[in-house]
Amino acid sequence: MTELSSLITLRAATPADRDFLLTVFASTRSIELAALGGNSPQAQAFAQMQFTVQQQAYSATYPVAENSIILLAERPIGRMLVDRTDAAILLIDIAILNDYRNRRIGSSLIRGLMDEAAGSQKSIRLSVYKSNPAVRLYERLGFSPIADSGLYFEMIWVSPIPD
Repeated sequence: MTELSSLITLRAATPADRDFLLTVFASTRSIELAALGGNSPQAQAFAQMQFTVQQQAYSATYPVAENSIILLAERPIGRMLVDRTDAAILLIDIAILNDYRNRRIGSSLIRGLMDEAAGSQKSIRLSVYKSNPAVRLYERLGFSPIADSGLYFEMIWVSPIPD
């Protein structure tokens, strides 16, 4: 794991990353897209429309959020969107391409946020679709549900109080 985590870096997303970000987004919607015919024009149009709506919502709601491309040995493999407020770090989105999931990459990135939060005495908040397998990851990392909207859990990780 140590070797892998040393190969994980972040860089700022740019407008040139739009197609890659769409690919990452679509990889998180594989069940929905399969129901529409996988790579059919209808599925591609659906993914494009949903991606555009998501990006517009993120930009309007979190105008100063840090939008990063996750790199593994300089190869783009995902995206992470984080907003830092005075009170908390908001993990708005973290998504990794299917071929790179379950390799502890997300855990490593979230632990980095936890270290940052602990150093600044902040909590980390996130919202996750209740059926998303990532719920188990967040629970393993010490996040607790604080709200249930029906489809989503709002979760929080609270920085330990120093001695």
